[in-house]
Amino acid sequence: MELRVLADVPAAATWSAYTIARRLRHAVDARGRATVAFSGGSTPALMLVDLAAMDLPWSSIDVFQVDERVAPDGDSARNLGLLDVLPVRARQVHAMPVTAKDLRAATRRYASQLPDRFDVVHLGLGDDGHTASWPPGDPVIDSVRAVDLSEPYNGFVRMTLTPPAVNGARCRIVLATGSSKRPMVQLWLFGDRALPGDPLPIGRVRRTGTVVVVDTAAAPTAPAAPAATGR
Repeated sequence: MELRVLADVPAAATWSAYTIARRLRHAVDARGRATVAFSGGSTPALMLVDLAAMDLPWSSIDVFQVDERVAPDGDSARNLGLLDVLPVRARQVHAMPVTAKDLRAATRRYASQLPDRFDVVHLGLGDDGHTASWPPGDPVIDSVRAVDLSEPYNGFVRMTLTPPAVNGARCRIVLATGSSKRPMVQLWLFGDRALPGDPLPIGRVRRTGTVVVVDTAAAPTAPAAPAATGR
């Protein structure tokens, strides 16, 4: 795992955008196409604006959603609108079908569109330790499907990529900013790893191949090394 601490929210968003851009360019150079999945949020919106302005082989990049609220098209609660800034054709944006009548069948359809392995998955971190749409205590976190539904959370059922799909990516970028995120960043990165299991949903994210980007307000404090003792 790599931890990057930036001065403020815009700097963290920009650094994340450059990191994603570099990974996408490498994927296109190596395999001819690239795939990326984005989460929602206000800081990711800044990141996406920065990313959209970068010189990338956009015609070779497919864009997916990490998660989406089950809400009507055009609803302000939806994450999909954030992707409008990206200079890609409509067919390159794979929107989660959250308006389908049969949501279980819709998750299977969306899973069938996923790449064998994402090049980049962007994640956030909630004040309660959730990421993607893995609420604390929700059975979705143990799903063996690539795409599944959460139970109602903050007023919405949500469609989400699950840990197997997220952890199968070549790279994960976790962007967390603001002082409200600091306790969860601290607990995730430097909590007691000896405890059985992990109470935080973010703890299910694979550490290898994951880059954590924070601003100074969210930056964790590494525990001091134990003092050496001698005889």
